[in-house]
Amino acid sequence: MSFQGYLKTIKEKTGKGPADFKALAAEKKFLQDGELTVKAGEITAWLKDDFDLGHGHGMAIYALLKGIKDENSK
Repeated sequence: MSFQGYLKTIKEKTGKGPADFKALAAEKKFLQDGELTVKAGEITAWLKDDFDLGHGHGMAIYALLKGIKDENSK
């Protein structure tokens, strides 16, 4: 699945987009001053618990939060 495919599926399942997840991560103190402060496992566990997202979808959000990918990445 493409990165855009992951984002589309996440939006359909949760109703939330990249900006929403960035804001939620900042509220949880996972992002501070734009920098990710936790490891991938903590992000994927949070997304599984709160949004029932699988590992691949969680890693897509992790890539966004880490700055590896952005909303326009393929």
